[in-house]
Amino acid sequence: MRVYLMVCCLIFYTVNGQVEYSIPEETEPGTPVGNLAQDLGIVAATLPSRKFRMITSSSKQYFSLDASTGALSVKEPIDREQICALKPTCSLNYELVLENPLELYKMQFKILDVNDNAPIFPLDEYHLNVAEFLAPGARFTLPNAQDPDEGINGVQSYTLSPNELFRLEMQTRGDGSRYPELVLEKPLDREQQATHRLVVTAKDGGTPQRSGDAQVVVTVLDTNDNAPAFEHSVYRASVSENSPNGTLVTQVHATDLDEGQNGEVRYAFSNSTPAELQKMFHINPQTGEIRVSGSLGARKPLLEMFIEARDKGVFGMSTVAKLLVEIIDVKNNAPEITVTSLSSPIPEDSSLGTVIALLSITDEDPGENGKVICQIPTNIPFQLKSSFDSYYSVVTSGLLDRERVSEYNITVTASDLGSPPIATQKTLRVHIADVNDNPPKFLNQMREVSIMENNKPGVSLFHVSASDPDLGENGRVSYLLRDIDIQGSSLTSYLAIDADSGIVYAKGIFDFEQLQSFHFQVEAKDNGSPALASAFIVSITILDQNDNAPIILYPGVRNGSVAVEIVPRLADADYLVAKVVAHDPDSGQNAWLSYHLLQSSDSSLFRVSPNAGEVRTSRSMRSSDPIKHKVVVLVKDSGEPPLSSSVTLGILLADSLPQALPDFDDSLEARGQQLSSLNFYLIIGLACLSFVFLGFLIFLLAIRLFHCRTSPSCSCCCCCPTDEYEKYRYNVRMLPSSHFTPEMVEVAGMGKLTHTYLYRASLGVGPSNNNLMPNGDAGNLSKGAGLLQVPASCIQVQKVKSDHFNAILVVSRVFF
Repeated sequence: MRVYLMVCCLIFYTVNGQVEYSIPEETEPGTPVGNLAQDLGIVAATLPSRKFRMITSSSKQYFSLDASTGALSVKEPIDREQICALKPTCSLNYELVLENPLELYKMQFKILDVNDNAPIFPLDEYHLNVAEFLAPGARFTLPNAQDPDEGINGVQSYTLSPNELFRLEMQTRGDGSRYPELVLEKPLDREQQATHRLVVTAKDGGTPQRSGDAQVVVTVLDTNDNAPAFEHSVYRASVSENSPNGTLVTQVHATDLDEGQNGEVRYAFSNSTPAELQKMFHINPQTGEIRVSGSLGARKPLLEMFIEARDKGVFGMSTVAKLLVEIIDVKNNAPEITVTSLSSPIPEDSSLGTVIALLSITDEDPGENGKVICQIPTNIPFQLKSSFDSYYSVVTSGLLDRERVSEYNITVTASDLGSPPIATQKTLRVHIADVNDNPPKFLNQMREVSIMENNKPGVSLFHVSASDPDLGENGRVSYLLRDIDIQGSSLTSYLAIDADSGIVYAKGIFDFEQLQSFHFQVEAKDNGSPALASAFIVSITILDQNDNAPIILYPGVRNGSVAVEIVPRLADADYLVAKVVAHDPDSGQNAWLSYHLLQSSDSSLFRVSPNAGEVRTSRSMRSSDPIKHKVVVLVKDSGEPPLSSSVTLGILLADSLPQALPDFDDSLEARGQQLSSLNFYLIIGLACLSFVFLGFLIFLLAIRLFHCRTSPSCSCCCCCPTDEYEKYRYNVRMLPSSHFTPEMVEVAGMGKLTHTYLYRASLGVGPSNNNLMPNGDAGNLSKGAGLLQVPASCIQVQKVKSDHFNAILVVSRVFF
């Protein structure tokens, strides 16, 4: 039978996005209800991706939806009586929310009643006092049994346990409700039996039929035979839900035809009135006034109570009347905002009209008090749209930019139409998700960097930095060099860049003389998808260092030889001997050259112009000037520290180009180098020896002079007259031994020269052919400077050996 009911009740229909199902209560979990996907025309396979949600206002989730098939089944048993209490119809409302795109469907589940509750009397035992003198037909009201089931499953009949004194009859009130009465069949005889125990059974009409029992204890009294009677069997009243304690609800009145104590009536709530209602209201026992004694706000709109009127007879009799109290709604409920769905964060590139939230706004108040107006601020890129019923959606109405506003607090205000209106606010916090919509940005578009040449490889040159306002990987910037060709080489052979820090390093050594400047681009790229990039132009200038000494271009020198310049012997002062041409690969001050005379065999004869490098004569040439000269010119730049180079010039004094150039290797410089410390001591020794020898000669002359004066026979008169000696004595010089031949000099102590010789005094820097020659050959020589005719009888020679000179000519005949 249960299966039959389920098959009959699983009926659905869909109207305007709403589907309705009917299902019996207490259906076992797992029982299929229907295929929701098919009923709504939804592809079941798309349910998981569309993030479906079933929303209900109930505290429990009674149904489950299979995401793979769209089948709807019972998740938990449903107790209709617990959900709907005494309502004639019972239903559960659900909403199915689908995203991408956002859709909302309404579902209604009608809960069909099942006879799962037996009738229950409020009390297990009731006491009834019956006067023994009552005639048959006396009636006594019995309490109603309560059955939360509806319709035929509710209480349908009452039965009484078999007895001869009482029977049970059903009565109908003015509102149509029925109640049982106990009817006396025979007069009671207290002396025979003072107490009667009866069992009243209430039965419902369900299948299977259920029943409930209550025991009625009848006490036979021998007094009061009239029960109070109410003016109305049903009383109706209304009261505002916010009524304070003590507010009068209504007043009941009952009369008793008896006199005295048996006719005096007292009022009270009957045992059939729920205890919670007895706490909400208070009844005055004497007057029958019913007043508010508790809060009414959270109660049902219609309350049902039973009022008992009992007389004060020894065996008091009572009558029960029904009281229905309507709770009048007073505007005191604020609208309630429920966030059904919220998408946060949302991408900053979301299109207009994107739904970010779904709201449900309800107000429990009826009428105008329950009508709600909803709104959000107008200064934000969002707007509120009404979906249907009490649902609203928040959609984008403007462009979003996370870099400008990263978060919005959307305040939703819902206010009813009551007077005064009551408003409720709820704040939706919506985060804006970052999208890679900003490329890295440099502070400047170009930068000029100066680098000193001869840098160390790997040294940090400069630093570039770009900023990206995006977040995470979208804002993480990396750097790279856009490769270009520089003098046939790749840029990466010169520079390297740290991709994370943007520090540019030198991979090699820059040389100003090879590369003065170049420019390239540094690219900054974020890590977004797709990545965005921007470029930064860098201009590199290589600064010069004084790392190159001047290069002598002229005169050219090969294999260490000396450049020779020929100067006429009759050259005048300021005669241009040569021009030294030099070049410095450096630039600026490092290439400013100056020329200096570093060394010269005759410093008074030559000079160098500091700026032009011209070697000129300082004076006119003299016949006594040597024919060979050696000049060293120093070329120096103006760097710090300065660098220099030198060139050696050999200068030959000649009127015509010689057949062979002389050797300038034994120059003044070479001789100067011979004057080492050892030669210096040898010269000192030779000077001392010469002084000793000179003293010895003076001693010999003194002896000879003394002998001539004292001995008249001594032939000490020179054949050379005194005036002849005075004529030539100042031209006599010491000559090296290389200037004499064996025929010219006879080394025999104080031997005499037997001929007249011609003598040329010569000091040269090379071999010489100047010798003493016989007078007879003098005619073959042209008269020139330094040639003397000296009679042989006028001089004597003596050869003195030493390390520096081999012979010295000394005048030994002196005339005083």
